[in-house]
Amino acid sequence: MPEQLPSDHPSVQTFRANVARSGGTRRPCLRVPDDVLAEDGDFVRLHLGGTAYHARLSADASGLVIRGAYDNKRLARTPSDGENRLVEWCREHDRSDGDAVELDELDDGYQYGLRVPGVRQVYRITERPNDSLSNIAEQFGLSDE
Repeated sequence: MPEQLPSDHPSVQTFRANVARSGGTRRPCLRVPDDVLAEDGDFVRLHLGGTAYHARLSADASGLVIRGAYDNKRLARTPSDGENRLVEWCREHDRSDGDAVELDELDDGYQYGLRVPGVRQVYRITERPNDSLSNIAEQFGLSDE
């Protein structure tokens, strides 16, 4: 059973981030602050509202961005196949290019939560998958996490 963790818990580090546009797309993406320890190509869990989605970090000329959040890791790898939940979240919360958001670090390098500044959020945290089993599943194309 997942643990619940509020955004104002002392173990949660919060970063100020911005909604941005990256490349030629008109869809919003999330500009990841430089202080977040992540690299181009990393996959993370991104909590939007009460649900955790899969997201891939990518680099552009200004740093790291998350271009979308998807229902599973396979969809995060091939974003044209799935619904971009980050776009939905931005629309629901009236966030657009240049607007500030709070990025909560829930599990360094693995789980993050996104929220509107000043709004408290309670996240349902899940454990990290076993790396060796995940690697085997990915080699055989079975990982859908």
